[in-house]
Amino acid sequence: MPAFQRIQQLASQREVHAAFQWLHLHEPQLRRWQMELTAIPAPPFAESERAHWLLARFCELGLADTHIDAEGNVLGTLGHSTRPFTLISAHIDTVFPAGTDCTPREDDTRIHAPGICDNAAGLAALLGIAATLQHTGLRPASPVLFAANVGEEGEGDLRGIRHIFNSGNHRIAAALILDGSGMEVVHQALGSRRFRITITGPGGHSWADAGIPNPAFALSHALAAFAATELPADPRTTLNIGSIHSGTSVNSIPMSAEAVIDTRSTAPAELDRLEAILREAVAAGVQATNTLASRAQRSERLTSTIALIGNRPSATLPADSPLLETIRAVDRHLNITTALRLGSTDANIPLALGIPAVSLGCGGSSAGVHTTAEWYSPVGRELALRRILLALLDLTR
Repeated sequence: MPAFQRIQQLASQREVHAAFQWLHLHEPQLRRWQMELTAIPAPPFAESERAHWLLARFCELGLADTHIDAEGNVLGTLGHSTRPFTLISAHIDTVFPAGTDCTPREDDTRIHAPGICDNAAGLAALLGIAATLQHTGLRPASPVLFAANVGEEGEGDLRGIRHIFNSGNHRIAAALILDGSGMEVVHQALGSRRFRITITGPGGHSWADAGIPNPAFALSHALAAFAATELPADPRTTLNIGSIHSGTSVNSIPMSAEAVIDTRSTAPAELDRLEAILREAVAAGVQATNTLASRAQRSERLTSTIALIGNRPSATLPADSPLLETIRAVDRHLNITTALRLGSTDANIPLALGIPAVSLGCGGSSAGVHTTAEWYSPVGRELALRRILLALLDLTR
């Protein structure tokens, strides 16, 4: 049966109408959940308190096999079958460090707080879908794995979703990743590699120890050379120097200098090329600075390390994928324009493994994401939740 016809039949079922009605009537509950979880800080590698709050909600909603796994992900299942699971997930963590005030503040339709959109909107949608299925008795034909996963942001490097797919505890046929606001569909995974460069030396006094090789000089030499790298427009490729740290005072030769680098591309070969250029630039910077020390008749030398702190694979969901067919059919039924785009999300991992996956916006609107001025408005959320529900039901038919 054509996908659009399947979706029309699905949407006409009485149980699905009841689910849509539940979502409509319980928007205040979604808003409360979203605000409660946002108020619990979840900085990178410290998501435990929020994870336990989510575990309690999973238990209240009657999901089976609810637990927190070895990586810190919150898991629960719905349905019993020997068929593979469909994963529906949203990440727990935020970009904000420990000590950030995450208390939500309401202003008309908007809610203001760090992380209120990314990804409290995704988590609220995850809870909403679970609650809808349980309260209306609507049961997918194949099992669903609900996951609130850790480690999506920054140096978390997708560790939570990696664990889910690498652990082998669940056979997963497809994945719906819930992330942020809006209605966009991320179907192409943007690859990235991130590095921490550390250059070390003996350090000393700027006058008494003049001539000792300076790690900051070597790092500056390397970063200037790397920043001058020519980047192709197609495949689109970018590089960024995110932070630089060195020294303790203006009249001290630092003992170390450090920088973190982000490289991104839709093509793995470009990431390989940038990594090779970066390693050559660091080696050249260290050698040039050590050479200056030799000329100053100093025996001390610098050393360097380059640590890979992030490695997100690139991949694309094929244009003829049944998952994309489902999304397009649902969007046609709901009069949504299917906006496909590239992004770096938890969907990178299943896509790179050849498992159909998309990352879906959870409706509403937002601004200031990844800043302390972040806000979210749930106006329009209901349409996105209908879309997610219909897609999930079609995938689990």
